[in-house]
Amino acid sequence: MCAINLSGQSMGNRDFVEFLIALIRDSGIPTEKLCLEITETAAIGNMSEAIQLFTQLKSLGCLISLDDFGSGLSSFGYLKRMPVDIIKIDGMFVRDIAEDDMDFAMVKAINELAKKMGKKTVAEFVESDAILTKLQALGVDYAQGYLFGKPQPLAKLVAELSQDQDAVV
Repeated sequence: MCAINLSGQSMGNRDFVEFLIALIRDSGIPTEKLCLEITETAAIGNMSEAIQLFTQLKSLGCLISLDDFGSGLSSFGYLKRMPVDIIKIDGMFVRDIAEDDMDFAMVKAINELAKKMGKKTVAEFVESDAILTKLQALGVDYAQGYLFGKPQPLAKLVAELSQDQDAVV
């Protein structure tokens, strides 16, 4: 899956939204492998635009991820209304989960609620095996962070993946 972050500003820009929808529709990219992410704060700040955009993207077959979940003031109340597929648990709860019982309890609550709603979960800021072990025990679906790799330019990532693919063949 390829996840692409959208800014709150882009979500509210009608021209950009039309461009994005047309690009996805005409690209030939398997849309079930495309996940568009927007932060919880941006989605809540533009609730009607977010719901409209998410609905359009989901109708194309894309997945929607609500990024930095848990950092907003009323996260759980808004979650019920948002047509999202994936909840990305904010890294501020994840980074100390191996040592902090309160962070563990927060991640557990967010994960369990998301599962009850039929959503997948992603934990941000996974930087150690100890954190990953705790997340696995909770049943979090996916993890991202420096334990797996550091951010890099897209061209470099594509080149590396191409080399890996060539090595497998």
